Amino acid sequence: MATVTQPMRKLLNDPEQIVKESLAGLAAAHGDILRVDAGAQIVVRADAPRQGKVALVSGGGAGHEPLHGGFVGLGMLDAACPGAVFTSPVPEQMLAATQAVDGGAGVVHLVKNYTGDVMNFKLAAEDAADEGIGVESVLIDDDVAVQDSLYTAGRRGVGATVLAEKIAGAAAERGDDLAAVAAVARRVNERARSFGIALSSCIPPSAGKPIFDLPLGEMEVGIGIHGEPGRRREPLGTAHDVAAEMVEAVISDLAPAAGAELLVFTNSMGGTPQLELYVLHGEIERALVDRGLRPARRLVGPYITSLEMAGASLTVLELDDELAALWDAPVHTAGLRWGV
Repeated sequence: MATVTQPMRKLLNDPEQIVKESLAGLAAAHGDILRVDAGAQIVVRADAPRQGKVALVSGGGAGHEPLHGGFVGLGMLDAACPGAVFTSPVPEQMLAATQAVDGGAGVVHLVKNYTGDVMNFKLAAEDAADEGIGVESVLIDDDVAVQDSLYTAGRRGVGATVLAEKIAGAAAERGDDLAAVAAVARRVNERARSFGIALSSCIPPSAGKPIFDLPLGEMEVGIGIHGEPGRRREPLGTAHDVAAEMVEAVISDLAPAAGAELLVFTNSMGGTPQLELYVLHGEIERALVDRGLRPARRLVGPYITSLEMAGASLTVLELDDELAALWDAPVHTAGLRWGV
């Protein structure tokens, strides 16, 4: 009997144009916050460059929205460069973004630890330096699931990227110099850990089929944001069980001080509804409190996604007074806003 393949159910025109068309829609929806340079394929803060302000640039493959373009604006990124779905942007994009936002105080590159991103941002930083633009590069590698993966040498950069963009963005907004902004971003990375699970694969538009098959009733533990395999595959437990496993993985590696105040980031991978995500978050908070830890700030929702993948990730940041104040500072972007 012939196998019947279901066509993918996606709202798109040409799969090869999905990133460009999505960026056009982003600009149409949020023209007060950002602008899109379609030729360079970059997203830039509407009022950039800001003279005398350190600028922040990040980027990576599309498919993780609202990361990164959705975080361009007051208090976060000055520019983002999206590549094709799950594909690193090219150095020319990164250089164009750096040039577009340089206000004379230098530019911080926030780089997720994926081989293509690391290599291409390095080339762009070298080209920017040749033009007299000061660049500090900060590597994000917070994922405790695996040491090496299909896309990385070392740990993957995942949820801490969102936290670094917000907290370092606030430091830049208050007038910190280049070295200080980079130092804040590195401190976020050093004090943050992440771990994710998947209940389904996702379907890249150009492929039209899932990256992997996951039998009903099972979950992939330690998944990456591109559908990379994790530590193991195991039966799907209750939200209580899943939260306990995620908290153990993160806290055993982070080893925060007794009674530490934490920023707890419970993230949907794209396909998990808020109804379920809040159930999971509640279980995560209880598990942390049971360990003598103090959730003090929270972020719950789809902020670093993997297209329509069902699943979730947990990122925990051990706060200090400065990091907490920078997190609370005003932010106004398409994907995150408060205090404005």
